[in-house]
Amino acid sequence: MLLNYTAHYTKVPSGYLGQIVEWPEVITEGKDIEDCRFILRDALNEMILAYEEMGKDLPQSGGLLEQLTVNVNHVSQAA
Repeated sequence: MLLNYTAHYTKVPSGYLGQIVEWPEVITEGKDIEDCRFILRDALNEMILAYEEMGKDLPQSGGLLEQLTVNVNHVSQAA
């Protein structure tokens, strides 16, 4: 069975931070994007094994990552 999870990468001073959007507990850091991707995939595999051993359901896969544009000059404070 194939599942698709959404990876989110953020540039940080030490390299890249990677996290699975649908599964926020799966988070890693690598020296470059390729390293981070490799470590994140390994962390995801380990988390899947742990959930299976505990008899827990896996988080639903197939999230959608979308960028939203906002003009910060036109955002007013809520009352």
